[in-house]
Amino acid sequence: MKETPASFRLLPGAPDSPVILHVPHSSRAVPAHVRGGIVLDDRALELELDHITDSHTAEIAAEGAAAAGVTPWRFVNQLSRLVIDPERFPDEREEMLTVGMGAVYTRTTHREELRPADADPQALIDRYFHPYAAAMTEAVDGRLDAVGRAVVIDVHSYPTERLPYELHGEGPRPPICLGTDCFHTPPELLAAARKAFAGFGGTGLDSPFAGAYVPLKHYREDRRVGALMIEIRRDVYMSEPGGPAGAGAGALAKALAELVDAVGAGTPAGS
Repeated sequence: MKETPASFRLLPGAPDSPVILHVPHSSRAVPAHVRGGIVLDDRALELELDHITDSHTAEIAAEGAAAAGVTPWRFVNQLSRLVIDPERFPDEREEMLTVGMGAVYTRTTHREELRPADADPQALIDRYFHPYAAAMTEAVDGRLDAVGRAVVIDVHSYPTERLPYELHGEGPRPPICLGTDCFHTPPELLAAARKAFAGFGGTGLDSPFAGAYVPLKHYREDRRVGALMIEIRRDVYMSEPGGPAGAGAGALAKALAELVDAVGAGTPAGS
């Protein structure tokens, strides 16, 4: 296995686990050379990090992994999504470019200036985005080679109240939003998630956020790769916008462990 750079970590799980818990938005870390290109003052930057960070999701994923009967693999972004957002398309295919939030953001959650509009994103994409994508692709290939299938479970959170940057925030905001992909989310994976997270006041589908992360190499090409996004409404487990975690975090970790075990014992992805 190649050594991963400090900007992300691949934490090995059981050799026979197909599951990768992907945690892309939990960090608040912004390197000094990146901070210099952000126009917000320190106070405004901290507030933006409160809004944009999926706080405590790395801890929920870690606790869930530890509680699972078969330990899943974890791929965790060590840098803030204000550096690069690894779940965006790095080109004109990305719809969030319309609000300045492509792979490298130029606008904030409240549509204010984050970077100059003419800032060149390529250096950050080359330094951080492409290595991240390559390593995630390698992690999925590793599960395919070892187990014959892979299941990427994204662990996210979202604010209780809609923020101005949201393009599709007019719909329901359930306690647990399950983001799906028509090619990579088989019915048994969705059913397992609905069962595991049934105790938090309800699950919803693809609202306010839709889709699930799959490396581009496998996207709409390989049905052995399953994918599901877990979006947790933040009032379920923390004080908003960037406060401490509460008792709900532990219950969420247990639910995640239940899902991991159900997926690990289930039928192959896409079958």
